[in-house]
Amino acid sequence: MNKVKLLPLLTALLLTVIIQSCKNDATNNSSYGAQEVFETPERPAGQTDVLELRSEPLEKINMAIIGLGMRGSGAVRRYTYIEDANVVAIADVVPEYVERAQKILEDAGKPKADGYTGVEDWKTICERDDIDLIYVCTHWDLHTPIAVYAMEHGKHVAVEVPAALTIEECWQLVNTAEKTRKHCMQLENCNYDFFEMATLNMAQQGVFGEIVHTEGAYIHDLRWLNFAEENGYWDMWRLKHLEKEDGNTYPTHGLGPIAHIMNIHRGDKMDYLVSVSTDQYGMSAYAKDKFGDTSKYAKVDYAKGDMNTTIVKTNKGKTMMIQHDVTSPRPYSRIHLVSGTKGFARKWPKTGIALEPNAHHFLNDFELDSMLKKYEHPIVKEVGEKAKEVGGHGGMDFIMDYRLIYCLKNGLPLDQDVYDAAEWSAIIQLSRISNKNQGMPVKVPDFTRGAWKKLDKVTYYTK
Repeated sequence: MNKVKLLPLLTALLLTVIIQSCKNDATNNSSYGAQEVFETPERPAGQTDVLELRSEPLEKINMAIIGLGMRGSGAVRRYTYIEDANVVAIADVVPEYVERAQKILEDAGKPKADGYTGVEDWKTICERDDIDLIYVCTHWDLHTPIAVYAMEHGKHVAVEVPAALTIEECWQLVNTAEKTRKHCMQLENCNYDFFEMATLNMAQQGVFGEIVHTEGAYIHDLRWLNFAEENGYWDMWRLKHLEKEDGNTYPTHGLGPIAHIMNIHRGDKMDYLVSVSTDQYGMSAYAKDKFGDTSKYAKVDYAKGDMNTTIVKTNKGKTMMIQHDVTSPRPYSRIHLVSGTKGFARKWPKTGIALEPNAHHFLNDFELDSMLKKYEHPIVKEVGEKAKEVGGHGGMDFIMDYRLIYCLKNGLPLDQDVYDAAEWSAIIQLSRISNKNQGMPVKVPDFTRGAWKKLDKVTYYTK
């Protein structure tokens, strides 16, 4: 056969090989698909959405705090300052943590709580009839299981970030909340930081014009804490996540505030994302320098790339950038950047606001201070001084807890709902999928199943 006749056959054969290879890749990487893998499932029969869910007002909120490490013990202390909340049960698998929490209650003149130390005692707590709210501060892997079990047993839930680790867990939270009509709030404290709340207020009053682009991040050097065996994370759980996972493993601190500014699932929604990570350098270098080349930590092949950058496109054509880096020696930053058609604001590395007609330049210090006072959020005006006194990341933790109890007491919709919990947590798996596939676009599921069109903005309700 001559070369002229052979060429079409070779071309056809090559195309067949390429097509089959693509099919094989699609099959082998089916969990990494964009449109076809994470399609929005039909809402189960009998369920309706829980947008702006209102529950029966509670005169006093009896609550259990499960997980008493750094976050949980801080919550116990803060709740001693909130009169309408009673901590009636506390739990941790480390008995010393339970004893420490009891001491916090005792020093504040509060009644002793029922203490639990069993591995599955959280189930017993959720099954109790005298508890209204389960407050979850365990390691990440237990967040969704406890939240789902609590709602199934008639409890409202507040769960530390991230609320879920997979898309499947996100749907578990959403479906359980819709079925039980119970609140499921992700404890995203950064939404209540003073500057973030001021920019939310400014955005809602049109100061920035049409918001076009926002940025958020969690950039925090945690290398020392991840390797702290005695006083770090229990059972080294956070280090284990860095060993096995890439992508943005902790997206909500930067994402939460900008998601509310952009009215995500209240008039707009996240449509798709692309995500890329650097290779991993920081953990290995730190482990070798700190513990030596032959140490167990230096021999680990850490999966987590140093910096992950994820870009989200919304249904209305806007963008959000989210970054994550916990392994580089650099100053702390959540970025928090807001860019609109009339102005710009940022918190890190230096706080600044720039507005038309002179948006090429930041406001001077006097003008900035005046602007922030003028647009101080009403909730901060109400409870900000008390929050500074109590503390918790400068006071934002207390505002978060205060708002949770205030809304439950008055039967109001919570500031953060189960769809926030699902959407913000979903970035974990979606960013991992995109990153593993060279930054391919990945569809973000619509956890509201179309109900996002019913609202036009986020609302923090008051009486």
